[in-house]
Amino acid sequence: MIQERLCKLRNSMQAAGMDCYLIPTSDYHDSEYVSSFFMVRKYFSGFTGSAGTLVVTKDEAALFTDGRYFIQAAKELAGTEIKLMKMGEPGVPTISQYLEMVLKEGENLGFDGRVVKADDAKNYEEILSKKHGKIIWDKDLAEEIWEDRPALLHHPVSILEECYSGESASSKIERVREKMKAEGANVHILTSLDDIAWLFNIRGNDVESCPVVLSYVVVTMDEVLLFAKEKEKQSRSEDGSDEIWTKELCQYLEENGIKLCFYEDFYAYVSQIHGKKVLLCKGRANCRLIKELCEDVTVIDRPNPTTLMKAVKNQTEMENLRKAHLWDGAAVTHFMYWLKKNVGKISMTEVSASAYLEGLRETYDHFIEPSFSTICAYGANGAIAHYSAKEDACEEIRPEGMLLVDSGGHYLEGSTDITRTFILGSISKEMKEHFTLVLRALLNLKNARFLHGCRGVNLDIMARQVLWEKGLDYKHGTGHGVGYLLSVHEGPNSFRWKLLPDYQDNAVLEEGMVTTDEPGIYIEGSHGIRLENELLCRKDEANEYGQFMHFEDLTCVPFDLDGVEVSLLTDVDRRNLNAYHKEVFEKLEPYFEGEELEWLREVTREI
Repeated sequence: MIQERLCKLRNSMQAAGMDCYLIPTSDYHDSEYVSSFFMVRKYFSGFTGSAGTLVVTKDEAALFTDGRYFIQAAKELAGTEIKLMKMGEPGVPTISQYLEMVLKEGENLGFDGRVVKADDAKNYEEILSKKHGKIIWDKDLAEEIWEDRPALLHHPVSILEECYSGESASSKIERVREKMKAEGANVHILTSLDDIAWLFNIRGNDVESCPVVLSYVVVTMDEVLLFAKEKEKQSRSEDGSDEIWTKELCQYLEENGIKLCFYEDFYAYVSQIHGKKVLLCKGRANCRLIKELCEDVTVIDRPNPTTLMKAVKNQTEMENLRKAHLWDGAAVTHFMYWLKKNVGKISMTEVSASAYLEGLRETYDHFIEPSFSTICAYGANGAIAHYSAKEDACEEIRPEGMLLVDSGGHYLEGSTDITRTFILGSISKEMKEHFTLVLRALLNLKNARFLHGCRGVNLDIMARQVLWEKGLDYKHGTGHGVGYLLSVHEGPNSFRWKLLPDYQDNAVLEEGMVTTDEPGIYIEGSHGIRLENELLCRKDEANEYGQFMHFEDLTCVPFDLDGVEVSLLTDVDRRNLNAYHKEVFEKLEPYFEGEELEWLREVTREI
């Protein structure tokens, strides 16, 4: 099937004058997760991971993905002609280097400019110019090949009330305009969906597990345009409302000075901007947007002002997040109790266990949906960092080994992301050592105290060094920023030791930023261990040396002490672990009673 699709793609490439075609994992808005309409790379390659780029030439095909997906991609590409390019590994070219290698003199590169970032397209264009070729950026070849392609759907939109957001849309817009003035811009174009949802305090369901609204925004000093309405759903009502943009929503937009426009009219509007200084982020904007701008437009390439604004949670958001994590922690801890009491006694699989956990989260009134697809990986599947169990292809969970569960929820009070690895029976000495190392790594980072001005790249070593001392590592960042009822992976803050040239999520850690702490060890064919807490950055004391900072734990779930080799813990590790478990018990005690409460007391005991 994949070979047949690649053959059709190559025929379309030839007809369009393309010698090479590039398909990233993206939508028109640089979203991390994409709706089924945009799963073009998956359609042509069979690879189901959430990150990767397929490059197809007349003679070969290559799939580029990162260390989270090496094992998964190798399995899913088996039996196809597609070569796996393990990004970041020695001897493996980057996408740009690969294009330089495979493109011959005078050959052309094609892609859909709406799903390729402007910065990347510029880089590709420079490569082609050296070879006297060109990029063809206005062709989505999937349109003519993918016969049963899912529709691009718009879903109902809701208002996030100020008791949850902590700031009005009009206040946020004014802050953006102040930033525009500081940058000397009179127009700001915003295309990233999480930024738009945050700016206007609206939420939707147009991207799986990310409550955003398919839209574009243009802000000037006089008006705010929201391109989000579907033309084919033009309302017949006199007030202009429809089933998505209700009368209440339209009134809300009007009160905040926001004009609702058709989603499909965005590029036509952009092409009519003349002589303006336009603030936008080329690292988030797509190629077509830049190509549509007139030559007399001056582009001010800066990070979107909203990116940093939304990363720094206000007091209302911080207090709400504490509530969300308390409910979420209770749900996951109840799951831990159920799992350890019932494994081997009742039938359970990776899929049924995931469903049980989701059911526990659903008992809380303000729970909306999972914040991402749960990773429930038993045994050797835990070594696949972003494993995805399927109903017809999943493991039965048995009373032995380990179960890795990475999950989260969207609540009106915010988003959660937590990983725990549970011990279900006998494990090897190596597994217990690895579990303890991962726990030590997490504890080291979450208890860090540092001066303001530090970035995630300065602190990553506090987790990773514990593993490096043993000649071990993990092929992913130690942590990522988390949005407020938005994307669970959200910059500009992160923890990682190695920054790629185009990597943007390396901001100074500010009070109010939420970042995950999630080290791991993955042994292919044997086991995988990951532990994850969310950390809220807070101010500590200020003295003659500067402003000190620390992290507040948001996540409230025990670590499985059955996996801990106490002899490998330092005195500091034990103090930190005991202090965390004491806090977990005190916070969760009201949610447990009887036998479950005694169990909670036992699993949070001092060691």
